[in-house]
Amino acid sequence: MTSFDRREMIGAGALALGVIAVPIAVLRAMRAPTDDEPSDRQKLIAQQVAQILIPRTDTPGGADVGADAFLLLALAAGLDGTRTPDGGAAIQGATARYRRPDGSLDHLTWLEEELDRKAHGDFLAAPLARQQAALDTLDGAAFANHQSTGPWPKIKGLLLTGYYTSQPGGAKELTYELVPGRFDPDLPLRPGMHAYSSDWTAVEFG
Repeated sequence: MTSFDRREMIGAGALALGVIAVPIAVLRAMRAPTDDEPSDRQKLIAQQVAQILIPRTDTPGGADVGADAFLLLALAAGLDGTRTPDGGAAIQGATARYRRPDGSLDHLTWLEEELDRKAHGDFLAAPLARQQAALDTLDGAAFANHQSTGPWPKIKGLLLTGYYTSQPGGAKELTYELVPGRFDPDLPLRPGMHAYSSDWTAVEFG
């Protein structure tokens, strides 16, 4: 994936990943262990990644709506199997060194070191173009050959979930229609038509 186009991500990212609204209060009640809190640098990296992934246009960007904060809470709560021991394809090969004592993967430490590596130095100190290139490389490798591998798809899916369940993401970036609303069996597809925030695939996390 060479560029992050928000409109493409609506169909190919958020909906395909089957995101579902998760009450933020529920996540806040499920705190991370006190010895497993993200560092200040990891928080800044999550914030920057959220804003690069979903940049500000005529609607707010990912960090503007707190998608990065949602990611931190979701990882602490173990959404989408992120605190599951031996998390399948996410923990293998080089990623095994990011395994916690409980067998789960430390996604934030992995993301921090992987982005530094791909940015050839300090990711946060790198110019925006190099940060974008590092994230492009990470994304391209994770979704090569139409398959999702490694920790990045989980992180990306949670960032998209945080964005598209926010008020701007769900009501401004997408088209909202109150359910059940009116039933129309056949709707014309018009240029520039947005996906519906109330028409998502429901899946269970973790």
